[in-house]
Amino acid sequence: MKTFTIAVIAGDGIGTEVVPQARRVLERAAQQHSVAFAFQDFDWGAEHYFRWGRMMPAGALELLRPCDAILLGAVGHPEIPDHVTLNGLLLPIRRAFDQYANVRPAYLYPGVRSPLAGYHGGEIDFVVVRENTEGEYAQVGGFVYHDQPEEVAIQTSVFTRRGVERIVRFAFELAVKRGKKKRVTSVTKSNAQGYSMVLWDRVFRDVAADFPGVETESLLVDAAAMNFVRRPASFDVVVGSNLFADILSDLSAILIGSMGLAASANLDPLRRFPSMFEPVHGSAPDIAGKGLANPLAAILSAAMMLEHLELAAAAQQVEAAVAAVLAEGQTLTADLGGSATTTAVTDAVLEKLG
Repeated sequence: MKTFTIAVIAGDGIGTEVVPQARRVLERAAQQHSVAFAFQDFDWGAEHYFRWGRMMPAGALELLRPCDAILLGAVGHPEIPDHVTLNGLLLPIRRAFDQYANVRPAYLYPGVRSPLAGYHGGEIDFVVVRENTEGEYAQVGGFVYHDQPEEVAIQTSVFTRRGVERIVRFAFELAVKRGKKKRVTSVTKSNAQGYSMVLWDRVFRDVAADFPGVETESLLVDAAAMNFVRRPASFDVVVGSNLFADILSDLSAILIGSMGLAASANLDPLRRFPSMFEPVHGSAPDIAGKGLANPLAAILSAAMMLEHLELAAAAQQVEAAVAAVLAEGQTLTADLGGSATTTAVTDAVLEKLG
């Protein structure tokens, strides 16, 4: 029996509630597919910061490096600035393990109501691919006259041909693998950002030439936001920079009914390092500790982890169980119009798994 070592960082807020539910589902899937998971828990996040002044210890990355994958709940606390939590845990992991492809599916499940009128289950089905290690999140810059009235802040985006090419190529390969519309939409703002986004546009055209069977579309980010609402069914794979794709993927999560269904993967496609899987919804301190959090985003993220670990049958079974619960509409959390608890929803998924 093969054993996979999974690093678990439940983190903050509802992360500590939804991650245990995802683990329950993974344990059931392991039983049914003759594999085993050795979970290693790391209590990093806000509480670690309050105690030690940092989100994770100095040797954290070396502890994660031998693992097969990382399951993350959420990071964030109302008393800690967001840039501290982000740069203290999430971004260092993404960069150290070169998780350059952030993948965020947007699928409207049957039984879930989209806020857009006229769309039904299966009619919205696309993936946002986000460049995950450079761009606008490169953290190049600094302050001059810090904390003085004439303070100056300089923030520099970093776009490399290598970084752009590999994420664009990943998007085209994903479109081919999905085998649906076979369309890749590139999102930029090259009318205003005349260097970084112009480079992106040029690289996109160069890579597209290697995929003659894939239709292409280039949109400015403002037009993309409009068209996500106006014609979401037209998209297949959407690729964008770290900032643009981050924002658009949050919009896409709402289009499919709830942030509580927004799963994601931070991938090292070359499999040199562990990849990380996390729900997009954040720590949600307003509902933390109340048993109200929707566990399905964490469970779907776990399914993406199974897929990455080449346990495709297990991944499909978990996703099918989630789809069955949503289609029945009997056991849903408040964000989806129900009144079920976090645990009850997971119980329903486990029942479908058998």
